[in-house]
Amino acid sequence: MLMIAACALIAGTTLMAKGLGRGLGAEELHPLQISFGRYAFGFACLLPFALWRMPSFSGAPWALHLGRSLVGWAGVSCLFTAATYLPLADATAISFLNPLVAMVLAIPILGERVGPWRWGAAGIALIGALVLIQPGTEAFRPIALVALCAAFFMGLEAILVKRLSRSEPALRILILNNAAGALVAFCAASFVWTQPSPLQWGVMAILGGTMVCAQMLFLMAMHRAEASFAMPFFYATLVFAAAYDFAFFGELPAWTSWLGAALIVAGALVLAWREGRASRQNT
Repeated sequence: MLMIAACALIAGTTLMAKGLGRGLGAEELHPLQISFGRYAFGFACLLPFALWRMPSFSGAPWALHLGRSLVGWAGVSCLFTAATYLPLADATAISFLNPLVAMVLAIPILGERVGPWRWGAAGIALIGALVLIQPGTEAFRPIALVALCAAFFMGLEAILVKRLSRSEPALRILILNNAAGALVAFCAASFVWTQPSPLQWGVMAILGGTMVCAQMLFLMAMHRAEASFAMPFFYATLVFAAAYDFAFFGELPAWTSWLGAALIVAGALVLAWREGRASRQNT
């Protein structure tokens, strides 16, 4: 239930980003501004916890934290851009390639070995991506490549988070990520800044708070269950995204979108199952 609740909130953040990008209540906001709102208000929500718990920041691997924040900001910005112009289900499904990107990147960065099951899962998901994006056909949309970039950056972020989690407490990771993300996002957004309306400021505040709540629910779910059990529920985000898109924008994914999304999720589930089995064998 914690993971499903996190999924509902994560899909809600992409819905809000899409509304802001399409001019909710005023002029359209640039995705870089929306990313700034996500990180700035996310950090504002975490600030009371930081003041209450007063975590120590001495000895923190600052370069690793900054690198994680940079690629995380890039992933969020690309996802928000894709969500503005694509059906939410399509943008979400393509971003689900990130566990497979992380698997490939783990080979040179973490020195992990990848067996035939993992490569098979990656192959299934890659076929799904090709079905969904449809390169070389009239149905191809270049904006889908931005969603692919989101998957790449999110996969790289997952690798950096894995390295950080070996020695860093979760609260320090969250605080530094949102603080650094807000700083990076502000610098980028300053080049495209337009004054948001009061309604848009309010929606960005809700977006930032919602994302922090989703992160906390996700961490709580992963703490209370094995990853191999909890992660498959994460793909309920796709269902929520499609439902929200239809309810607010009247958009429904095409049958090719559902087929491609199903293959991507199937590949990710095979990978999650294999990861869980390997983890149990090592313990």
